Amino acid sequence: MRPLTCIFHGPAVFDEGDAARINRILDPDRLIVAGVMGRTAAIESGLAITPADLPPSIVINRMDGDIILVNRGKTPESGRCFGEIVAGRITGGRGLVHIECSDQTCYLWNEGDRELAEHVADRIGCRVIEISSTCRNTPEKRIIHGCLPGEPVCVEGITIGYATAREVILSRDNGSLIPVSGIRVKPHGMEKLAAIGCPPLDRAWCKSGEIRSSLPERTLRRAPGCGKIAVIDHAALDIYRIITPDLAGIVTIGDDTTAVCGHIGAVQGIPVFGITDGDADGIVPETYAPGSVVAHVISGTDDDVGREIAGTIPRDEELCWDRLVRDILCTYSGTIRIVRDLR
Repeated sequence: MRPLTCIFHGPAVFDEGDAARINRILDPDRLIVAGVMGRTAAIESGLAITPADLPPSIVINRMDGDIILVNRGKTPESGRCFGEIVAGRITGGRGLVHIECSDQTCYLWNEGDRELAEHVADRIGCRVIEISSTCRNTPEKRIIHGCLPGEPVCVEGITIGYATAREVILSRDNGSLIPVSGIRVKPHGMEKLAAIGCPPLDRAWCKSGEIRSSLPERTLRRAPGCGKIAVIDHAALDIYRIITPDLAGIVTIGDDTTAVCGHIGAVQGIPVFGITDGDADGIVPETYAPGSVVAHVISGTDDDVGREIAGTIPRDEELCWDRLVRDILCTYSGTIRIVRDLR
């Protein structure tokens, strides 16, 4: 066999032990993880993983050799649909070998490498299903399959509503997102997405349900007491771009942004100061590194108050985190109230 690369997608393959088992059995030459929360879970797993801040299809299109995609969908249906989307984006007439751990299936997409699929499936105990990608997503239309009614629906990490059916259909017109069916809209989420702009729907990150269900095993503070302070405003997926050894803490704006950044910060040992207004959608279990504070605005929205607070923080200056937190709480004592204090 040629050198083998495993691309792991999402946190569940690490949290459920799939990555460790497949690594032990197949002994691949290279392990890559795609996805922000997948990277977070990979760090906790202790495996020697190379992060790729890119969608799996782009990673595959840039590589040669034997490659398998390993995923654990929320349900077998959602896992198969994810594989179909990835397979449909692979260029050059290449197929895809996709291990779906939710039902122990090895999908051989679009006339991929049968020898590789059968070898992998035999080693890890999967059945092989040969299948063709018929994904019909376009820049102006997207179907999100495998939804559970009531769970949040996210586009680019922003909750835009809640599923009311197994399929959510979205469209896009002149750069604006239009919910078509299967969704109860969250107006504030739609406003947030409109503010940053909706990308073409065949390339947008669309998901329903939690982005991770497991809590980190350890929450230690490892960030320096004084250093750079970052601000993340409703863009939690950018967090790994701003994490550096001299980062002392992160000021976050938005409930879900605070929860996601707090969760990742807990793994990395970085505290956050979250400005929220109580409209969290529970897309990730909340946990925070020591030194973190979460505050609710007393009136108004987290957008306005958060951006006002962010505007008072000097950029590219070294600041001491604990003092900064005390100063914010003192200055805005009549505007925000503490709801979680881990100092």
